[in-house]
Amino acid sequence: MAILVFFHGKGITKSMYEALRKEVNWEKQWAKGGIFHVAGFDELGDLHIADVWNSADEMNGFVGSRLAPALQKLNIPMPETRIIPAHNINMHPNADQYRLV
Repeated sequence: MAILVFFHGKGITKSMYEALRKEVNWEKQWAKGGIFHVAGFDELGDLHIADVWNSADEMNGFVGSRLAPALQKLNIPMPETRIIPAHNINMHPNADQYRLV
């Protein structure tokens, strides 16, 4: 079952996120089971992410093998995580205009 994952990275700045993107390279080396990723920053500068994954097992595999080691290497704290079952997933055609790569 697909899952919706929310990450809240209190104290994780935009520059930290950009360093993490470069280190993990998830936009070119796709994570098995990853479907959708969007990131933003609130008025305090904290990171918020919403991901959709095929399953919790695949998400946990990515976190354990790629994300957590990169966070540790860059001295970035592990964000808080909330996982809920996905009910409906739509990808709108004009979403690509916001892609950073």
